[in-house]
Amino acid sequence: MSTDPTPAPADNLHALNLVLERAAQERDRLAAELRRCEQQLLRAQEQGTQLVEYRSEYTQRWSARFGQGSSIEIVHCWHSFRQRLDEALVQQQRQVEHAKRSADELRERVLQAELRVAAIAKLIERRRAEMARTQSRRDQRQTDETAQRVALQGGGRRQFTLS
Repeated sequence: MSTDPTPAPADNLHALNLVLERAAQERDRLAAELRRCEQQLLRAQEQGTQLVEYRSEYTQRWSARFGQGSSIEIVHCWHSFRQRLDEALVQQQRQVEHAKRSADELRERVLQAELRVAAIAKLIERRRAEMARTQSRRDQRQTDETAQRVALQGGGRRQFTLS
């Protein structure tokens, strides 16, 4: 019985396949998270666009009304509401920027996960090729040994005649 702590090549390959599977799962999880983040970014951008359009419509509507004359109290209310709209736009822009940063970070993490999966797959490929070369050398050595034994066993019995 061998006391060699080195795992058998097949065990090593099995372990690498498990590592590859887990790395692929992590990559897929990150990719799904990126898709959700990009959807949030899109929604935040759309909400920002809607706020800008609403502010523009609101300004146009009340500008026409102010042309007809309005009380100072109405002008103060308009100004106060317009200020809250501007604050909402600033807040929405912050959300858009945060979503962009999150999406950029996730894109980088997905890329790193893709590189890890590719590296592990390449390592598995190299290990399989090495195992195939080792098996080929073993088969060749066995064939050579068999041929040598046959030649040694039958060498005295065969007689070749030259005519």
